[in-house]
Amino acid sequence: MSSYAARTLPVHRGPAAWSVILGDPPPAQELDGDLTADVVIVGAGFAGLSAAQRLRQLQSDAKIIVLEAGRVAEGAAGRNTGFMIDLPHDLASDNYSGPGDDRTMITLNRLAIDFARSAVEQYQIDPNFFDPAGKVNGAVSAAGHAHNISYAHHLSTLGETSEMLDQQQMHALTGSCHYRSGLYTPGTVMLQPAGYIRGLAAGLIKDGIALYESSGVTGFEKQGGAWLVKTARGTVSTGTVILTVNGHLESFGIERDRLMQLFLFAAMTPELDTEVLSRLGGQPRWSVTPSDPLGTTMRRIDTAQGGNRIITRTCAALRPGMTSTAGDLARASRVMQRKFDQRFPQLAGLDMQYRWAGHLCLSLNGVAVAREVEQGVISGCVQNGLGTARGTLTGIAAAERACGHSSNITRYFDAQGQPKRLPPKPFREIGANAVLRWKEWRARDE
Repeated sequence: MSSYAARTLPVHRGPAAWSVILGDPPPAQELDGDLTADVVIVGAGFAGLSAAQRLRQLQSDAKIIVLEAGRVAEGAAGRNTGFMIDLPHDLASDNYSGPGDDRTMITLNRLAIDFARSAVEQYQIDPNFFDPAGKVNGAVSAAGHAHNISYAHHLSTLGETSEMLDQQQMHALTGSCHYRSGLYTPGTVMLQPAGYIRGLAAGLIKDGIALYESSGVTGFEKQGGAWLVKTARGTVSTGTVILTVNGHLESFGIERDRLMQLFLFAAMTPELDTEVLSRLGGQPRWSVTPSDPLGTTMRRIDTAQGGNRIITRTCAALRPGMTSTAGDLARASRVMQRKFDQRFPQLAGLDMQYRWAGHLCLSLNGVAVAREVEQGVISGCVQNGLGTARGTLTGIAAAERACGHSSNITRYFDAQGQPKRLPPKPFREIGANAVLRWKEWRARDE
């Protein structure tokens, strides 16, 4: 192909709460006019900004432009729960154990974490936004506890440490009596994802990279020996286009009918006052993923991360149109309130301040699309539900490929095949959502 046109621009439902609680960002600079660049990066999330950082490392004098359809940290980067996980975390399994070479994936995930850590140090990002605190897999049922035991055994075969927590320890950590046990693993970094991404963007701008927000790319086409990238109010002529748009890759006609557009939902409490905190108990910062991947994730943050708040994440919906519905969010909000009340009866009925949907993209066979689509067009997309670490890796791979640089990261993605074709519509949506609802029901206590 020599021409790509976006069928749609990203649409988000609900506020990006992680960004909102940090206050208003500086005014956006929009692309207005015609420019030239060595490289244009489409998308300013974890993948796009990591690509920009890696490009700057490899080509210090390159002219790099990043185009973002919305505001930085108001897309998927401000809508996840902030887990940068080093260990196997396969969402399709019962206990997160991956189907492939988990040791390789751990090594790569830790490269991503180290890369992000270097950005925190280089750009003086608030360390509260990058907290190497580890995480806990919480278990409620006997089946959930068995999943944790199985996962701990799997980790031990990989030479990885973990610690089983009993009910009393889980209560002391979270203030909740809901959990039967927990499995603590030390390597996860807990992000304030919007804070990290905002800090990374600010650092890259100081490093000479041009960032234009509210400048969605409507298409790009080959003109002579260059690519002309178009927005509503301007163009950029460039030799290389890097697409870091995750599932919106399909909007440009790439891997159509091969990508699963999945939405997860989350809610955040108002800032908890002293009286509420005294009733809650527990520690000021903690994070609990469910022992069953389709269960409920909970996280508590403190003032340094945007206020004393609790975040709940649960429910999933497949929407091939890349937009969740109002009904999806309404249903998820009811479920999240019920899950919150179950875990914290001492706070039951506390109304959530923010509720939102977050967009994930997966392939049926778990592969990314991190390759050269055609000469001068490189994709760093499809993070399979692990946008912070895997997005960082696909961004690094895209930048290295643009520079002709080979590494363990590029070789890992080079070895992956094409995403498998999905079942035809409407069966994929009906079937996938039926399976998701059944798995949610099965994991209802977790």
